[in-house]
Parts: sequence; C-alpha cells; structure tokens
Amino acid sequence: RTASDLYWMSRYLERAENLARMLDVSYSLSLMPQDGRGAGLDELAMPLMIVPLIAYNLVLIGLIGGGVAGLGSTITSLSMMSGATWTMSLGDLLIVVSLVLLFIEVLKATRTGSWSVIDHMLSMFVFVAFLVEFLLVRDAATQVFFILMVIAFVDVIAGFSVSIRSAGRDVSIGL
Repeated sequence: RTASDLYWMSRYLERAENLARMLDVSYSLSLMPQDGRGAGLDELAMPLMIVPLIAYNLVLIGLIGGGVAGLGSTITSLSMMSGATWTMSLGDLLIVVSLVLLFIEVLKATRTGSWSVIDHMLSMFVFVAFLVEFLLVRDAATQVFFILMVIAFVDVIAGFSVSIRSAGRDVSIGL
C-alpha cells in the first residue's frame, strides 16, 4: 500500500512539474515580440473612439458642417426602388463611423499584451470625456452625441469582457 501511495504521489508530482514548465514557457513566450519586429501598429495603445469625439467637437466649433445644426445636414440621398428617398446626415455618418470603429476595438481587445491594459484605460478616459462633455456642454446634449457616448461605453465594457474571456482561454490551454 505504501509503495502504491508513493507511486501515485510521484505521478501527481510529475504532472505538477510538467504543468509548471508549460506555464513558465507560456509566460516566457508572452514576453517576446510576436513576429520579431518589436512593437508595431498592432500594439498601438490608442482608443479609436477618440476619432468620433474629435469629429463631433470639430462639428461643434463649426469647422465641419457649420455647428450643431450641421449634424442634420444631408450628406447623401438615394432614391430607393420603393419610391422612398433614403438620406444620410452628418450625424448619421458619425454614428456609422463609430460603429465601425467599435468593431475594430472589439477585435483589438482579443489580443493580449502589456499594451492592451493601457488601451483599455485610455478607452475608459475617452468614455469619461464623452460623459463629462455630455453633462457640461450645452451643444453636446444631442441625440447623436448621446449615441456616440453609449458606443464609447459599449467599447469599454466589451473591451474588458473580451479581454478577460481571452485571458481565461489562454490560461486554460494545457490544463
């Protein structure tokens, strides 16, 4: 019985040692650049949701579209087969661009690295900037700006959620 217990104890010890080796190798590999080039554009810690914030503020001061009233200005219109006319305003364009940037941000959140924490922190600052501007600036209290702020909030929540899920998946490999 003692020999059997020693045998199984050594087997479990061997498994624990192999697991420790795999974790050590995974950690060492995570510290190395992925493709040997060093930090590239993949690791640029810049939240893309700052683009709609800057664009809206350019509209707000009148450099694009002529002020807040310019958000409703028609950029394009198409005649549909049904006879209806579909129009896209400057505000609609800002929302569409924000949704595309949100998709790219969610894709960026699946990558792990030291830069991803900085990117999430900067995304949180961008959302706070949206929120403060929405609460304090009179011309920012529009439906378009509110939707942009909600998109920035979804960026923050989705970024953290996807990162946590990806990190859990990376750790569970080999267990």
